[in-house]
Amino acid sequence: MGLLEAIILSVLAASTPLLLAGAGELIAERAGVLNLGVEGMMIMGAACGFAAAYVTGSVVLGAVCGILAGTAMAAVFGLMTLGLAVNQVATGLALTILGIGLSGLIGSGFVGERIVGAPHLYIPLLTDVPFVGRILFGEDPFVYLSLALVIAIWWFLYRTRAGLVLRSVGDNHASAHALGYPVLRIRMYAVLFGGACAGLGGAYLPLAYTPFFVPGMTAGRGWIALALVVFASWRPGRLVAGAYLFGAATILQLHAQGLGLGIPSQLMTSLPYLATIVVLVLVSRNRGTSGSAAPASLGTVFVPDR
Repeated sequence: MGLLEAIILSVLAASTPLLLAGAGELIAERAGVLNLGVEGMMIMGAACGFAAAYVTGSVVLGAVCGILAGTAMAAVFGLMTLGLAVNQVATGLALTILGIGLSGLIGSGFVGERIVGAPHLYIPLLTDVPFVGRILFGEDPFVYLSLALVIAIWWFLYRTRAGLVLRSVGDNHASAHALGYPVLRIRMYAVLFGGACAGLGGAYLPLAYTPFFVPGMTAGRGWIALALVVFASWRPGRLVAGAYLFGAATILQLHAQGLGLGIPSQLMTSLPYLATIVVLVLVSRNRGTSGSAAPASLGTVFVPDR
């Protein structure tokens, strides 16, 4: 039971940055914007968040700076793709390269330094309950925030008028524009929100997951977050399941090696991506099924005629 509890706790921690970044990207893609710069935004959030936390001694300020760093990167992306109508794929890739290089410059003076990570919740009696106590009532605030964020996104998309407008912009931007909705403004807000979530997801790594900074510590998590959105068929509820599945694959490969099971680590690492390919095939075959198709205007540049 102790080993199982440790594995579940590790999976929750490993899945949180994926869930945060994936939630932000889901909103951006629901608005019709394909942002491939999530990796760059996450690593910038990690570098700036750790630098701020190390200088000020505050994890909260570190998280805020991580959010601001991701938002700033998203603003650059939005200016290029929405303001200047530049290709979204090329801009996202360039932004990732920029983020990786710039984060290395910002974090060069903090490599090897350590901070006191985010504290874990402790509720007397509840946290002490065997097995489920630490899992339900002993996590760090980022874990609970990620779940609350997904619930809020679900409510926003399916229970509010603003969420309906955002989905309409992603499905048919021409019709939304004809009805008088500010398509570019809505998409900019969605992109900024996605950048803020990616920055927070990146900041989680040095602030809670591992309380130190190393260059490239996101290790491709931004690309996994992009795959998660497709895996979830652009639905918030499925995003949670996908994030925990990817996190479990990451953690279980480490435990498999520790137990000496002899399973090649390369095979375990490839499982989430193989699952994503299977989902992509199923989505393409059932495009007419409700909830399985991508937003119709995803990745399409919109230039208003007036």
